[in-house]
Amino acid sequence: MGQDQPLRPVLWSDPRLYQIASLSALLLYGLLWLHFEVSPWQITITLGTALLTQYAGTRFFNLPAFDPKSPLISALSLCLLLRTDQLPVAALASFLAIAGKFVIRWKDKHVFNPTNLALAVVLTSGLGWMSPGQWGQVAWFGFLIACLGGLVVTRAARADVTVAFLIFYVGLLIVRALWLGDPLTIPLHQIESGALLIFAFFMISDPKTTPDSRTGRIVYALLVTIAALYVQFGLFRPNGPLWGLIACAPFVPLIDYLLPGSRYDWSKPSSGERVRSPQSHVIDQPVAVNRLYSVSSVHQPRRFS
Repeated sequence: MGQDQPLRPVLWSDPRLYQIASLSALLLYGLLWLHFEVSPWQITITLGTALLTQYAGTRFFNLPAFDPKSPLISALSLCLLLRTDQLPVAALASFLAIAGKFVIRWKDKHVFNPTNLALAVVLTSGLGWMSPGQWGQVAWFGFLIACLGGLVVTRAARADVTVAFLIFYVGLLIVRALWLGDPLTIPLHQIESGALLIFAFFMISDPKTTPDSRTGRIVYALLVTIAALYVQFGLFRPNGPLWGLIACAPFVPLIDYLLPGSRYDWSKPSSGERVRSPQSHVIDQPVAVNRLYSVSSVHQPRRFS
């Protein structure tokens, strides 16, 4: 009993638990009331493949423990967004999402958001299509409240990229409408999309694929917004944010190099800003302790979540 108590605050401080609950509730509501075009078999295969791939990666790369939270988020997002008539395609998308974060990496950090990568591959190959997420105002506002509530309940330290993207994206849509003389009902209708909410709160906000520093994340959100609007209004293709994110993701290592910050840890959420300790504390620390700390920090286990 005494050993379980210190772990409890760490467990419930993990924002992924609230994300899983929100996505699960939305999927259940969509199946029962909105009649989503996704079969129970597709859901089962998508979830099962994601968990099996995560387990296989955990064993292959000798990770300390199997963690199902991140693959569950990716799989639930695929259930909400990906539409296909073939169950093997659903399994392939789920496999690509989880396997990609083990394989496509840069300096112990996966490059692409798992769901974003899987959707981009499946859509490009023509094996499936993406649900626009037009769920009606009741479901849209309910999910919006759940997403915003998640930022408050979990104290998401890196919600800045979500807020920045929504401000840039919605703001530029309104500016474009005013420039063209369109009524404001047009941009308001454009943002009433469940797919946009999933993108903003569960894909671009992924702390494992976004820049480490707050300034870097704001710059990143602006780049993704510009790319998304170019795809949407310049190339006249749907799902602009999806393609904008996949195009800008390879620039994250460069942003981290120019605007460095601390790496994110799910058990200890932080904004990524580096806090320097007073110099007096550094002087007072014994040399042996400093050396021990430096050695232990080098051998930290790799994380793929």
